[in-house]
Amino acid sequence: MLRSFAGGTLFGASWGEAPARVLALHGWERTHADFAGVFSGSDPALRPFGVVAPDLPGFGATPPPPVPWGSSQYADALRVLFPPLSSHGTGSSVVAMHAPAVVLGHSFGGRVAVTLAATHPELVGALVLTGVPLLRRAVPRPKVARGYRMARALHRFGLVSDEGIERARQRYGSPDYRRAQGVMRGVLVTLLGEHYEDQLAQLRCPVELVWADDDTEAPLEVALAVEERVPQAVVTRCGAVGHLTPLTAPAALRSAVERALATVAG
Repeated sequence: MLRSFAGGTLFGASWGEAPARVLALHGWERTHADFAGVFSGSDPALRPFGVVAPDLPGFGATPPPPVPWGSSQYADALRVLFPPLSSHGTGSSVVAMHAPAVVLGHSFGGRVAVTLAATHPELVGALVLTGVPLLRRAVPRPKVARGYRMARALHRFGLVSDEGIERARQRYGSPDYRRAQGVMRGVLVTLLGEHYEDQLAQLRCPVELVWADDDTEAPLEVALAVEERVPQAVVTRCGAVGHLTPLTAPAALRSAVERALATVAG
């Protein structure tokens, strides 16, 4: 059932009882629904802790941000879920997070999770990351097509119309870029320009890295490199299950969250 959080500024789902001990953050173009298989079920034994899974701004039921945000702005927007800015309540509009919490992040949501843990370590007791493109690839992405670079330059001088530059974007842009609309296109451009080496260096909490062997969006080499950089990081490989691990490997993610909760409680 869809719920509202933070005075109606965020929407999503929750499982278990408040205060929630797990914050689950979905990937780009995804929603809270990706985590249903991880945290819901008919067996009460599978729900011993509370979970909040918001639709991040610009996805699902949550409106987009007013301007193109980066990971730090998304992380700041989640602080309202934690005390003292939040309060415990029984209604559908308020669900408080327990601090420190376990933050589970998939793909884009993992970037936000790492930023939240680096900038607000008092809120995050442990991270569970899966399929997160945190480091530069050994093989870089293709450069921007020459045709688009020319169209963009001509557009700046008024020699290509707005309609013309949009046609160029649709022709040369990535699938994510072509599908993004309005401010979310600016969000995507901002995120693609970010790097997370500094945030990783600031992490002091345990980090569970649950990774597919065949993830093409965030290859396994990324997880192995993070494991080398972060003292308390451990990689768990979950086979050839692709990038959408919340859907294809929910049990592995659930187990990692339970291990992370044990470290926070211990």
